[in-house]
Amino acid sequence: MKVLALNSSPRTGNKSKTELLLNHLVRGMREAGADVEEVELRKKSIRSCIGCFTCWTKTPGVCIHKDDMTRELFPKWKEADLVVYATPLYHFTANASMKAFIERTLPALQPFFKERDGKTSHPARFRHPKVVVLSVAGFPEMSVFDQLSSWANFVFGRSGALVAEIYRPMAESMTTPFHRAKAEEALQATVQAGREIVETMRVSEETLARVTQPLVKDPRPFFEIANLMWKTCIAEGVTPGELAERRLVPRPDSLESFMAILSMGFRPEEAGDMRATIQFRFTGEVEGACRFRIENSRIEAAVGAEESPDLAIEAPFSLWMDILAGKADGRRMFMEQKYKVAGDLSLLAGLSRLFGG
Repeated sequence: MKVLALNSSPRTGNKSKTELLLNHLVRGMREAGADVEEVELRKKSIRSCIGCFTCWTKTPGVCIHKDDMTRELFPKWKEADLVVYATPLYHFTANASMKAFIERTLPALQPFFKERDGKTSHPARFRHPKVVVLSVAGFPEMSVFDQLSSWANFVFGRSGALVAEIYRPMAESMTTPFHRAKAEEALQATVQAGREIVETMRVSEETLARVTQPLVKDPRPFFEIANLMWKTCIAEGVTPGELAERRLVPRPDSLESFMAILSMGFRPEEAGDMRATIQFRFTGEVEGACRFRIENSRIEAAVGAEESPDLAIEAPFSLWMDILAGKADGRRMFMEQKYKVAGDLSLLAGLSRLFGG
């Protein structure tokens, strides 16, 4: 099977969750024996269709534009048995790069009207490859893909070309340590989906359920952290990408948001067989205490103090948030006695390792 996998994300690497999901789908396809070629549309010159219909009249099947689409991509699209359209969700449907590519496949159709069962279409000039639509979104609900799915089924489903839809909500959280276990399950299911598509031209309901499984039971802490991230970006005058490059952390503004941020940044692989309770007592703009229990490579946060924690930290809230955000040096602040510590100092020294994500 010849597969053409098209990625229309303008981002790449760890920033692109479209690429992350597509890479796993392609891996499964290759494991099943498919010959897969991946193409990043952001690197290609694809002009917009101008609606001149030259490809229907003067040069049947050939577009008037002489760009990468005409010279390279359209011939590969025609020869493919299967095409994967991988797009981030923009305004609840395919982004402009992917839409431009799909619109430029117009030469594959003839201009004549054909009516069947009350539905009008244009007859195909070439055999249309089978289609897989893949997309990712930041929102946690599967319903955000409803418009894209409706469009994909109308365009590709009526002819029987659409064989699978792979959608992943809450994708921006898939690379955070807190969601690693669930995210890895979803990614491995995406690999399995790739195998199934090549072997059976469909994806089982069980595999799709694993791909789309919720990363968390309650998305509200995710909303809070995401909103803090945007507030921090605005305050610092940076984009989310620049925030990550500078290794800045969304700045908590409450006891609850601090608990959520620290829990999400927890690295279970660094905890090993640790059993410890770390307690914080804050003064100043936010007052109160909270604690984190680490056991069996898991973390549990709770409001309030504990009688005998393994490590107790007492600090002004604004100071500790500066340390968390990288604006203040924790060791220097400790040496200058800007905050107080009681208990296991090795835990204090290991905080950046435990919560480095």
